[in-house]
Amino acid sequence: MQYNPCEKHNLIRDSVRHFAETELAPIAAEIDRRAAFPQDVIDKMKKLNYFGLQVPKEFGGAALDSVSAAIVVEELSRVCAAVGLCVTVHNGVGIFPFLQFGSPQQQKKYLPKLASGEMIGAFSLTEANAGSDAGSVETTAVKDNEEYILNGTKIFVTNGGVCDLSLIFALTSAEKERLQSSVFIVESSFEGFLRGELEDLCGMRANPVSSLFLENCRVPEENILGKLGMGMKIGMNTLDNGRIGVAAQALGIAQGAFEAAVKYAKERQQFKKPIASLQTIQNYIADMATEQAAARLLLYRACELKDAGEPYGCEAAMAKLYCSSVASKTTSLAVQIHGGYGYSKEYDVERYFRDAKVTEIYEGTSEIQRMVIARAILSKVLL
Repeated sequence: MQYNPCEKHNLIRDSVRHFAETELAPIAAEIDRRAAFPQDVIDKMKKLNYFGLQVPKEFGGAALDSVSAAIVVEELSRVCAAVGLCVTVHNGVGIFPFLQFGSPQQQKKYLPKLASGEMIGAFSLTEANAGSDAGSVETTAVKDNEEYILNGTKIFVTNGGVCDLSLIFALTSAEKERLQSSVFIVESSFEGFLRGELEDLCGMRANPVSSLFLENCRVPEENILGKLGMGMKIGMNTLDNGRIGVAAQALGIAQGAFEAAVKYAKERQQFKKPIASLQTIQNYIADMATEQAAARLLLYRACELKDAGEPYGCEAAMAKLYCSSVASKTTSLAVQIHGGYGYSKEYDVERYFRDAKVTEIYEGTSEIQRMVIARAILSKVLL
């Protein structure tokens, strides 16, 4: 595959880049320092349809193809990864399950509000004892007439501090040998829905990550997404899509750090010449550029398979694995090129360095991605 950007993709990239550099760049360091969610900028993004990237136009969305949606996340993350995270989680794992599994009534009720940004979405699978082992959720949902009563705790919920709606995975069978998870659409206004304190994290600090507590939270039966017992299927399908978004986010972080490193290398004088003239620095830059080019092709390949209706889970895992690795390597080299200044919060590469690491952890760790990839390969019949 050789990706050649079309005019539409170039226009989208230019448009989002202009917005990010105008609205996000001036505040990115400050909102990271204060761990502050930039609500004013988020409100401006709502009007640009960033919260309905792939929602059909009949529901008020932008109806973008997957490459276009990835470009939006890339360009936001190139300047401020925390805002890119908000957008990709909302679109990739908050809205996607409605598109794939939602009933016509659920889509009509929620998609317009999600696409407009009136409601911010979250995806709540992770628990204290259910991280990489997604099948070990302990949150319960017990039927009571035409409602379900949910009890449990979800942790590390991206957008948790501001979400208006969260997709909650909970056990719905009373018989232990038949335990199965289901997905519930839970609005933050429902009685028994509580938020924890915001997490004080290493990176992505401007995204409001928190725990969510469900204490006898009553959810209408009509808010079951898909069917009872479909939790694992919905979760795995959604994570495949979410990994494309995280790969795009990681690629954007890498791009931002790379550009900062190249600029610094050209300007920084040592031994009476720019450090860009040193062979070691040139080797760093060459490796960074090559790995980003490869990562971008992996990402867009997964996007095109998805849009073609082909299986893309393995390719999404490859993209997420490689893009996150490239983000970590690139930001580390960017700090190295900056020397002591790279370790200072006065320079953006320090923030990129902290933001990059988590892309190797959430939406499935790199170790889990390798399991997904290996299983896909080993399941094929070799001729």
